[in-house]
Amino acid sequence: MWNSILRTFANRQSQFVLPVRRVLLLDIARYSNQRVAVPLRSKKPTSNKPTTQYFVDSRHVRTVGGNGGDGCVSFLRLWCNENAGPDGGDGGNGGHVVLQASQDVKDLNHITSQLRADDGERGATKDCHGRNANHTVVKVPIGTIVRNPQGKVVGDLDSDGMMFVAARGGAGGKGNHFFKTDLEQAPQVAEVGATGEDTAYTLELRSMAHIGFIGLPNAGKSTLLRAISRARPKVAAYPFTTLKPHLGMVQYDDYEQIAVADLPGLIEGSHLNKGLGIQFLKHAERCNALLFVVDASADEPWIHYHTLMHELGMFSEELISRPRFVIANKIDLPGADRNVELLAHHVDVPVIPISAKMGTNIAEMLHEIRIIYESCREQKEEQPETSVK
Repeated sequence: MWNSILRTFANRQSQFVLPVRRVLLLDIARYSNQRVAVPLRSKKPTSNKPTTQYFVDSRHVRTVGGNGGDGCVSFLRLWCNENAGPDGGDGGNGGHVVLQASQDVKDLNHITSQLRADDGERGATKDCHGRNANHTVVKVPIGTIVRNPQGKVVGDLDSDGMMFVAARGGAGGKGNHFFKTDLEQAPQVAEVGATGEDTAYTLELRSMAHIGFIGLPNAGKSTLLRAISRARPKVAAYPFTTLKPHLGMVQYDDYEQIAVADLPGLIEGSHLNKGLGIQFLKHAERCNALLFVVDASADEPWIHYHTLMHELGMFSEELISRPRFVIANKIDLPGADRNVELLAHHVDVPVIPISAKMGTNIAEMLHEIRIIYESCREQKEEQPETSVK
């Protein structure tokens, strides 16, 4: 049933985009001859309630271990012996702050700025030791990188269940019974519990999404993510509507799911940290492939592509070598067809004309996304074999 619906949808689209698709046929010929799974459309209606959910791929945290319990100074007094000796118990150990990689969480949105463990209990009379505090275990996504304040990587949680002790708890103090010797039968001294570690870390995700939408402000990235997934980023007619990345899932008929991220818009000079450029460029580092969304109705849209490539290259040479192609959005506006033809001749990557608002060529774009996803996955599978050699 879905195949017939998609064919009908594609036939209706072809009535509006045939001129553009003929021009770009040679550019995307190396992709279109491959057979991949068909993307599915969600049957569940999208909620109309406002949402504030966004994807958090970096977090600065302060971790404080629990303090150890103090030892007790006490002397046992019985009815038959008022000086029965010291009986002060030891204090309990403070809890650790532990980061554990888990498949149950996907981002760092649930992590607060301060992670504190419980303190150990104090020692008591009659040689009663204080209870050790429970460790505070915080789940983080698999692939989380832990950096110290100097920027050095001190932890890499790349497998399920792996743990990293971020802050150790203090040891409990000894009671006066511990200091009893042959020479000192009634010690009146006890230890104070040790203070837990207090350190700061930066948590980063190695990979945020399979595909990342990158472009200038108001290029239509959020509208495009709404069109292909159930994500609901804010859409408005002013720049910098998206300040934090939003994540959406694209489902295919072979039960494969591809994570697509809507990244904040970049401007000229982003590598110099203009308009929070450094923070926005770091989001692009955590995407396996980049899709450049340009406004086809703007004057000379190829300049937008070259501006984005320049900013990525100045920030990291590795970013411009990742798989990519250009999405010419807003082809439903007047003058966009001619700009798409010129854009195809000014760039060295395939160009796919779409209209996120009208739904034009969305199925073809999802077809190319799946092909790039498969190629990236094959490269990752080959990397461990190469490293072993």
